[in-house]
Amino acid sequence: MTKQDYIQPGGLRLESEVLKKMHRKIVKSFMDVIILAELRSVPMSGYDVIGFIHNKFGILVSSGTVYSLLYSLEREDLIRGIWAKRKRVYELTEKGERTIETILNANDKIKGLMANLILTH
Repeated sequence: MTKQDYIQPGGLRLESEVLKKMHRKIVKSFMDVIILAELRSVPMSGYDVIGFIHNKFGILVSSGTVYSLLYSLEREDLIRGIWAKRKRVYELTEKGERTIETILNANDKIKGLMANLILTH
C-alpha cells in the first residue's frame, strides 16, 4: 500500500478490501486455536461455533468448515463431543486444555513470528 493508494480515489476502499481479506484469512487460519480458546469457557455445538465466529469476527463460516475442523480436533484428542438434547456439544479434553494454555502462553513469540512474516525487509 503506497501513499498514492490513499490519495487516489478509491484508495481507502482498496485498503479496506485488503484488510478484510487478511482478517478473514487470519481468522480461518487460526480457527482451531479460536475454538480451543473459547471452549475453555463454555462447551459449544457446531452451530454455537458458527455463531461465535460470526458475532466476534463478523465472518460467516460454513457448517462444513466448522464440522470438519471439530471432527479433526476430536480425532487429535483435543476436544470431545457429547450428545446433549439432540445436538453434539464439544468440550476440551485434558490434552486440549494443555495445548491451548501452551499456545496462549506463547503470545509474545507468536506476535514476533507474525511481525517477522509481515516485516520482510
